[in-house]
Amino acid sequence: MDKRYDDFDRAQQLERLYSLYADDVLRVAYFYLGDKQKAEDVCQDVFMRLLTKGPQIEEGHEKAWLLKVALNRCRDLWRAAWVKRVVLGSPVMECIPGPDEIAELDEKTELMEAVYQLPAGFREVILLHYYQGYGISEIAAMLSLPEGTISSRLSRARKKLEVLLKGSDAR
Repeated sequence: MDKRYDDFDRAQQLERLYSLYADDVLRVAYFYLGDKQKAEDVCQDVFMRLLTKGPQIEEGHEKAWLLKVALNRCRDLWRAAWVKRVVLGSPVMECIPGPDEIAELDEKTELMEAVYQLPAGFREVILLHYYQGYGISEIAAMLSLPEGTISSRLSRARKKLEVLLKGSDAR
């Protein structure tokens, strides 16, 4: 096959995957890092890796691959020496809520802050399970961990969240 057509097909495939999954990659990266600019950098890195490395991804597993790469990149940034602490309370939404949305926004913000206080392993499984809709077996495959470990992490994360949220109710 002519290389020009192969490159064209590859570019079309990348564009399709970007339009389908860029928001999910960005959302996971933002939630993990708490910084919009860093999340955008991670999103760009993920799709550049897809473009430059061009691994063969099994049909139907593209989103899982993209999210796994995003989580790995977030972990790398998190571990970097210059990242000491993410400041909570940065703007989560760019619009000002109406009066009827304030209570709901407060609850979501409180929950996000509690999830963000979880250790990285717990935070990842919460993100993938509740925010991205993956099942235990899918998360296990994505993170290369046994299903029992994922199930245990989800259970322990829920308990930690309950404690964190009850603690914030006492304030």
